[in-house]
Amino acid sequence: MAEYDCKDLAAFKGVWVFCEQRDGKLMPTDFELVSEARKLADEIGCEVWGLLLGDKVEALAKELGGYGADQVLVCESPLLKDYRTETYAKVICDMVKEYKPEVFLIGASNIGRDLAPRLAARLHTGLTADCTHLDIDVNKYVEFLRESSTIDVDSQQFDYDNRDLKMTRPAFGGHLMATIICPRFRPQMSTVRPGVMKKAEFDKAKAEAVKVVKPAFELSESDCETEIVEIKKAAKKLVDLIGANVVVSVGRGISKDTEKGIELAQQLADALGGGVVGASRAVTDEGWIGADHQVGQTGKTVHPKIYVALGISGAIQHLAGMQDSECIIAVNKNESAPIFQAADYGIVGDLYKVVPDLIKQIEAVKA
Repeated sequence: MAEYDCKDLAAFKGVWVFCEQRDGKLMPTDFELVSEARKLADEIGCEVWGLLLGDKVEALAKELGGYGADQVLVCESPLLKDYRTETYAKVICDMVKEYKPEVFLIGASNIGRDLAPRLAARLHTGLTADCTHLDIDVNKYVEFLRESSTIDVDSQQFDYDNRDLKMTRPAFGGHLMATIICPRFRPQMSTVRPGVMKKAEFDKAKAEAVKVVKPAFELSESDCETEIVEIKKAAKKLVDLIGANVVVSVGRGISKDTEKGIELAQQLADALGGGVVGASRAVTDEGWIGADHQVGQTGKTVHPKIYVALGISGAIQHLAGMQDSECIIAVNKNESAPIFQAADYGIVGDLYKVVPDLIKQIEAVKA
């Protein structure tokens, strides 16, 4: 194995993505991260590599190429069939030490959140968890600050030659956004929240052109400190906010009758065509609806075709999770609510009166 020194910055090059698979199927976050990695790599003139671990998973590699990967390292072994922290951590650390990526992105899934800190500790580098925005090019980072923060950008001084990865994530419960860099060690590691990065269009030509590499690595039973005796899968119905085309979210404005408010939101979502119900953090914190419905910096980031905000004031934490929706419709009694500044259409009124009328109008048009 090549000599590894995490402080030798010049020795590291390339943007890597850990491509998580479960039961021989790639996760949607993989395509989002590879697409984002492609943008970052183009900014600094390097390649995108996917890192795929499992047993008999080589056939999955081509699909990663379709979203921007130049090469895919495929590490196959029966010992990697199911995720185990120690086996995955060993193989990944061996690959990083051998090939030395400059940036390493991992999805903030249950597996990613377990794996990433162990990798960072073993590789003696930093890790920024749960990122919602990434930049290398300083000009693009400055524009991000101009659009998404209250910082007086023009009065600040920036080093426009800096090529450290700027990793932005929510802090203090989502009340602040912090940008973190790792200037002294490599690789620069980040876990990225699912749904926040936009997936590129699949390119069949790139899928055919991707280079699949099967590197040599050592892994034996002695490296396995745990044994998987049985895997039990529990079926739990969770709302698919990220993949929905229509999201109708409720806020503190439903407080006078929470059950009725949520029921109206579901009826409106159904009328608009198989939509799902989301919520602001205030609603989930009160326990009026489950946490898997939360939209925002500390919840899920959504990009539906239609986003309806019912009784949501429009705090910056919530706006960060839905402002890229194609069409935003807001209903609020307070005509000064910040949500109207982000909305394409705004209705000032009591949601308990407005929503039934909306549903009737939609049903009439459909009929």
